[in-house]
Amino acid sequence: MTDTPQQVTATLAALQLIDKLRARHGPLLFHQSGGCCDGSSPMCFAEGDFIVGDRDVQLGHIGGAPFFISAPQFDYWKHTQLIIDVVPGRGGMFSLENGEGVRFLVRSRLFTDEEFAALQAAGLA
Repeated sequence: MTDTPQQVTATLAALQLIDKLRARHGPLLFHQSGGCCDGSSPMCFAEGDFIVGDRDVQLGHIGGAPFFISAPQFDYWKHTQLIIDVVPGRGGMFSLENGEGVRFLVRSRLFTDEEFAALQAAGLA
């Protein structure tokens, strides 16, 4: 396999919500929460409202917004592709979708051995 798989993707429903939030709040960024107040939800912020840490890893972009995860979480999840989806419910306390009647949710799938080898060869895993 010569193509490097995406480490994070988004469903159509998630992309539509991202577009709606961007129209309201401007440029966005995502950070995969590590727990605490909002469990392990993908959190959406207006760019500049969240400071990305020195050890955070950028997995890619969804809907044009950069997506970050903490280094310890990345070490745990590096074998999986994160798929950001939207489900009915209440968004994270600090996440921009709060109050929309839906929330972002992370789904995942394990990379195949071939996909993971391609990520390793590219220095991404």
